[in-house]
Amino acid sequence: MKTEIKTAVIMGIVLVVGIGGASAYFSSLEEPKMSDTQNSLENAQKQEANHAPTVLTIDKSRFKKAPDLVGIAGYINTSPEELKAAMKDKVVLYDIWTYSCINCIRTLPYITAWNEKYADKGLLIIGIHSPEFEFEKDINNVKTAVENYGIRYPVVLDNDMKTWKAFENRYWPRKYIADSEGYIRYDHIGEGGYAETEKIIQQLLEERSQLLGVNVAAAQPLVDLEEHKFLMSQTPELYFGYKFAFGRSQLGNSEGFKPDQIVTYSIPDNLQEDYFYLEGQWQNFDDRMKLVSENGKIVLPYFAKSVNIVAAGQSELQILLDDNPITPDDAGTDMQDGLVHVSDERLYNIISTKEAASHTLTIMAKPGFEIYTFTFG
Repeated sequence: MKTEIKTAVIMGIVLVVGIGGASAYFSSLEEPKMSDTQNSLENAQKQEANHAPTVLTIDKSRFKKAPDLVGIAGYINTSPEELKAAMKDKVVLYDIWTYSCINCIRTLPYITAWNEKYADKGLLIIGIHSPEFEFEKDINNVKTAVENYGIRYPVVLDNDMKTWKAFENRYWPRKYIADSEGYIRYDHIGEGGYAETEKIIQQLLEERSQLLGVNVAAAQPLVDLEEHKFLMSQTPELYFGYKFAFGRSQLGNSEGFKPDQIVTYSIPDNLQEDYFYLEGQWQNFDDRMKLVSENGKIVLPYFAKSVNIVAAGQSELQILLDDNPITPDDAGTDMQDGLVHVSDERLYNIISTKEAASHTLTIMAKPGFEIYTFTFG
């Protein structure tokens, strides 16, 4: 079984691969190494950014072709035949994402805006939905997310991660852009880099127009949206599944994880920031925990502005911040009448304060509540 590691924020730029908030999937704990292709991408991107006078003279032997979409379990907003036909002679942006990932969600307003601007100018966006959790393999769940986020471009379900592996990918989200001849010319990990990415889109559309002998005005003002601002330091993502706990358990209870067992937890007197603490009887699953006792509690000392949970199970959650009821100013977008109503399997925003600070969050739940992870902003 592979170990998954998700980093809430990766800052900086590594060669051509821009890195912002990203979620990482590692088969080991080694750092990913830069490939020769990425070095080629860096040099070519510098050439393209400097507006090389004749784009058609670019030596494309240095680039890899985009791999085929393989192992696809379902199609949304398209069919296999329609997608194959649509890809011909198009600049293709491949967006590898999953619908409960906060880093992925924050990129979607830009990607949907690019689809609106450039779809009729030769850009095809393909969302490659590579799931992190089992419930994200359900096509109905993905269809609901696609509708909620206003996604009109094709989305394919990469439930067995075969296309993910074909791209040699290890992150959510990740964007690859292939030119109209299928060569990968740009690669961006995580959030951010939106202006840079859109300029590459425009440049490759202009190159396409020259190759095909068509007149397309791709140069336009860039999409201008409010971009998420990362904190220099905040609580990292915290997982409730035991398969994520290898070498980095974030459960503060002395009882610890006990795979596939029901464990009675008691909250200790001394709590440490960036660890979560449980009270009650919780069944341990590989990717989540499920409350089975009549009452249960989660206590989390953290540092951030906003707090999200990925959760499931029909439940109403009572939320306290620093032992007090949530005020409207601090309530997340999924809080109503002082409660968070959990129904669908998805991400819920429960806290949204104006400034980042240290707080203690308390969640009180009833039987059937399932929680996968905390994420922060």
